[in-house]
Amino acid sequence: MKIILKEDVKGLGKAGAIVNVAEGYGRNFLLPQKKAVDATPDNLKKAEKEKKKEEEKQKHLIVDAQELAKKVNEYSITISRQVGEGEKMFGAVTSSDIAEALEKEGINIDKRQVYIEKPIKDLGLFQVPIKIHQDITSLLKVWIVKA
Repeated sequence: MKIILKEDVKGLGKAGAIVNVAEGYGRNFLLPQKKAVDATPDNLKKAEKEKKKEEEKQKHLIVDAQELAKKVNEYSITISRQVGEGEKMFGAVTSSDIAEALEKEGINIDKRQVYIEKPIKDLGLFQVPIKIHQDITSLLKVWIVKA
């Protein structure tokens, strides 16, 4: 039985894929749970349109991500922290702090996109990788200075 998957099915394929399955599996599980539809000529045309629409959407996302990456590469943010004796910083600078500083500059980045191995506990200049898209990573200059 040929079907078109409407959502990702583990061990079978991703949404939009046209796959062959056993009659019972298709009729008793995939179709009733609306995880797939029959691969009729009409449904195949709809699936093709959806696929093209999704590809266009992905192209736009990649272009937007590249523009954002270029913008982030040009930016340099400064975060000030209190320091004690011996230039020891109170607390640390985390990915949340960096995301908030970028947001103040008008760049909306989620804290999970900021990749620092461990919180920054020193003063100085740091290159912090920002993962903007699954294939696009940008480096942000972060200055940590004393307040």
